[in-house]
Amino acid sequence: MGVRIAEEWLHSCSGCEIALLNIGEPLIELLEQVDFVHIPVLMDHKYYGQQGEGKHLDIPEADVGIVSGGVANEEHVEVLEAMREQCGVLVALGTCATHGGIPALMNSWGMEQGIKDYYSTPTTEPCQVPTDVVPAPLERVYAVDEKVKVDLMLPGCPPNPLLIAEIIKAFLENRDPVIPHKSVCDTCPTIRQGKGSVDRIRRFLSNAEYDPDKPVDEMRCLLEQGFLCMGPVTAAGCAQNGAPACINARVPCRGCFGPVRPDGNQMLDMMNALASNGIDFRSVVDRRSMLRFSGAHGLLRPASSGK
Repeated sequence: MGVRIAEEWLHSCSGCEIALLNIGEPLIELLEQVDFVHIPVLMDHKYYGQQGEGKHLDIPEADVGIVSGGVANEEHVEVLEAMREQCGVLVALGTCATHGGIPALMNSWGMEQGIKDYYSTPTTEPCQVPTDVVPAPLERVYAVDEKVKVDLMLPGCPPNPLLIAEIIKAFLENRDPVIPHKSVCDTCPTIRQGKGSVDRIRRFLSNAEYDPDKPVDEMRCLLEQGFLCMGPVTAAGCAQNGAPACINARVPCRGCFGPVRPDGNQMLDMMNALASNGIDFRSVVDRRSMLRFSGAHGLLRPASSGK
């Protein structure tokens, strides 16, 4: 029998599951060696029995558990704890699971206030926040490792399908997976001329300077062109055709793979990077947006809290 894998999604958009399917043909070969015993995006497996006859949450026992999405309500906690109990190794897949992702932007207001604002938007008829038959929300959005022990984290929005395949292969071959531990800048081929190029950050309201007929390695570094590129403080892993995905599209990195260091703070690290390169950090319009993908672990809090 091959490796038994259970996969779950929590506060997520299914992009990580699509990335898993986007492994493509190598996935067909892997399926000959692994047994997916639970994966909602592909197969029907009811938590409480096929007809709801069960009394306890039923997650099949597995060698490897893969969890995408953050933790935002009591149901997420229950499912996550069941996955941790039933799986020998637990992998947090995608930036929502590893660092909160886009949903953790809610932490800027707090879950209670954010939900109230959502249901009382001025563009529609105000309505009551639902309280029946829906899981009770937590006070904020958490990353998976804030609630249970995680053995391996693979960020990305979405994660790189090749790296997902590498993790599965590593378990099959009983070895450590080979995953990037560098920053986006370390894998970026653009031309850098050093400090002193710009002294202020400008908003990305116009295209960067580049020749569309030339490869990306002949384009000037976007940060040195004055654009807020999060490459220096963002984990690598999104490379396409020899360059990071955003850079390959001639746009600045937005930080979707989370911080280079698992416990890093992309906002503080980026402000330090700007200052060390002689760039006025006060020229950044919205500093908190640097945490748009990594607002869990208490990094994004309501501004009015004074914390």
